[in-house]
Amino acid sequence: MRITGRLAAVLASAAALAALCGCTVQPAPADGRPPASARLRTPGSHAAGPTRTAQQPPAAPAPRVLWSRGDSGTGVRELQARLRQVGWLFDGPTGSYDDLTERAVKGFQGKRGLPRTGQTDTVTWRRLLAMTRPPGRWELYLMGGQPAAAPDVRCLSGRVLCISKTSRTLRWMVDGRTLSTMSVRFGTQYTPTREGVFQVYWKSRHHVSTLYHSPMPYAMFFSGGEAVHYSYDFAARGYAGGSHGCVNVRDETAIARLFAQVRVGDKVVISW
Repeated sequence: MRITGRLAAVLASAAALAALCGCTVQPAPADGRPPASARLRTPGSHAAGPTRTAQQPPAAPAPRVLWSRGDSGTGVRELQARLRQVGWLFDGPTGSYDDLTERAVKGFQGKRGLPRTGQTDTVTWRRLLAMTRPPGRWELYLMGGQPAAAPDVRCLSGRVLCISKTSRTLRWMVDGRTLSTMSVRFGTQYTPTREGVFQVYWKSRHHVSTLYHSPMPYAMFFSGGEAVHYSYDFAARGYAGGSHGCVNVRDETAIARLFAQVRVGDKVVISW
């Protein structure tokens, strides 16, 4: 087919216009439908159209940490007492969040499908509360550390070993001022510790009981065979045991300092 000069000029003008507009002119296929790739594109547009990014829901905040290794206080003491109730801790309570406490918390968390962080967060604490009961005073202070009771009035003058059976504590007092406080344990039901006002009449650094053949280091005797002394059993078992009438101290460092300060003749007051 011959193309006239006028028709050729028209076609050339159309091609030039398409080039200026950014269009691509493709020949139509034999079936007369336009090719799928023949689209008018404008600057900044995409063939497939804009895509939307699905918004992710905000992450839930991490549970608040209540206690972790290095912490101390009454809250840690209760945590340890409750861990003892469910068999995850056997020592203490001491009131100090140590490596044993951290290990016990990790075990408890792992058993219940919680992250094994070793830190007691709000989720871990709620789960432990649901499985245990409020610990009694005896449980909280199984290994000592309880607050000392107010001193007996007989302790307010002179140099005194002021001992309270109620709070299970010993105050070392001079002229009404408390210089140190430590946890103590007493005799059992069948061998009770005597109460009253006494005096230290003998000190024996490496004493061994002649009746029970047990060591009584840092012994300060105040009534017959009864003495204030360090107890290995108290240090190991706490209040699960008892003495044969003596006043046991579980902190060896504390009683070593006390032994160095107490003199023969100093007063001993034991009261409820």
